Amino acid sequence: MEKTALLSVSDKTNIIKLAKSLKESSYKIIATGNTAKHLSSSGIEVTEISDITGFPEIFNGRVKTIHPRIFGGILMRRENQNDLKEAEENKIFPIDVVCVNLYPFIKTTHNPDATHEEIIEQIDIGGPSLIRASAKNYSYVSVLTNPEQYDSFISEFREGIISEETRKKLAVEAFSHTANYDTYIGNYLEDKFELPASYFRLNYKLEKSLRYGENPHQKAEIYGSFRDYFETFHGKELSYNNILDLVSAVELVEDLGSNSCAIIKHNNPAGAAKDSSQLNAYEKALKCDPVSAFGGIVSFASTVDESLAQKLNEIFLEIVCAPEFTDEAVKILQKKKDRRLLRQLKSVRSTRKNFRNIPGGVIVQDSDLVTLSKSPLNFVTDKKPSEQELKDLLFAWIIAKHTKSNAIVFAKDGATLGVGAGQMSRIDSSKIAHLKAQQNGLDLKNSVAASDAFFPFADGLLEIIKCGATSVIQPGGSVRDKEVIDAANEHNVSMVFTGIRHFKH
Repeated sequence: MEKTALLSVSDKTNIIKLAKSLKESSYKIIATGNTAKHLSSSGIEVTEISDITGFPEIFNGRVKTIHPRIFGGILMRRENQNDLKEAEENKIFPIDVVCVNLYPFIKTTHNPDATHEEIIEQIDIGGPSLIRASAKNYSYVSVLTNPEQYDSFISEFREGIISEETRKKLAVEAFSHTANYDTYIGNYLEDKFELPASYFRLNYKLEKSLRYGENPHQKAEIYGSFRDYFETFHGKELSYNNILDLVSAVELVEDLGSNSCAIIKHNNPAGAAKDSSQLNAYEKALKCDPVSAFGGIVSFASTVDESLAQKLNEIFLEIVCAPEFTDEAVKILQKKKDRRLLRQLKSVRSTRKNFRNIPGGVIVQDSDLVTLSKSPLNFVTDKKPSEQELKDLLFAWIIAKHTKSNAIVFAKDGATLGVGAGQMSRIDSSKIAHLKAQQNGLDLKNSVAASDAFFPFADGLLEIIKCGATSVIQPGGSVRDKEVIDAANEHNVSMVFTGIRHFKH
């Protein structure tokens, strides 16, 4: 029996190559209008679908493939006697290969000049139906949805027959393809019509497998378009943990602004600073915890130059990331073969949702994008912070936002002096930050301190005062705020309420 292939593609990449190979293997080719014209213009014999259905394409191509003779040919079971009988009665012949890719809906939404009506016209109807029908009947039908599949497919059918294993693989890829397409449409329309989401949809394509996850016994993959944000131009591939720390570092310097530096270790700041130059910022950040900085991830908000590169080479750093590097800096930094050098290509700051998996589903929240200006601050103590103290308070507040809760951050002159992170008690976080500062020869006297959440009792504030801080920034909102304010006044310490909490679990 003559074999038949149906071709209907928007992306015509390599479709001529596929069609010629099919013809060489004695396949009859049927195609929709534009695809048929494209094939005919290259000298390939093709039958238009309208000649099979006996019905023309209508409504400017909105309806062309939805017909029993087409879907019957795809869905018929070749070994089912009833199917074979009905096919003969209705002049339906089997279709063995279906090659379809969908209208460019996603591409059209990325065009700022596209109207909503133009976007809607790019919602494919017949295409997904053809793909799903073919994938459902994978026992008999091979379905192609991507030009990247053509070469391996051609090689296999030239050898004789497409294996069931290949048809299964193509079917899975087909359903994933239509699921991705429909997910994008659903997300677009919910956003366009300002409707609440009925489902939380993940819509990321596998980018690549990672060497392993948090630990060597855990498999890991990366999905989506991470490569659009970072270019690794030196060193080995990033690990799962590298990626988490890298994103934390870049998010922090983006909040701090130009000439800022963040050194991240295990998703917490080992040091951070902002100064008149990137070199000064790095040196100040490094002083906070040079021991923990070893093997850490360092990110910069501005260009890395030769002088900074020389300083960076004094210790081992897993990753150095910046928007740009001078040519001389690259030469110097590439002397360390095991270090990764990354160029940040675009901002990671996004309104995207954050999610974590839980038994039975996910929990989802907005990204924490709230920032402070001087106006909404509430100066609650008799003593007010000086101009420099206020500047340092705002700096410390940003660091606390990016530090695991419970977080206490001591800072002075635009640099962290001590960071206490991830403790069950805010008092313990204060003690750890103080201890780290002492270990590194940093004096907390006349420093400022930030707490990511309010003090439920005055004892947390008293611990910070005992460490040497003279000004404190915290959200406020405790039922014992008055007790905490009274303690600050008693010790002649200024305190500022933000009204905003920054828990990070």
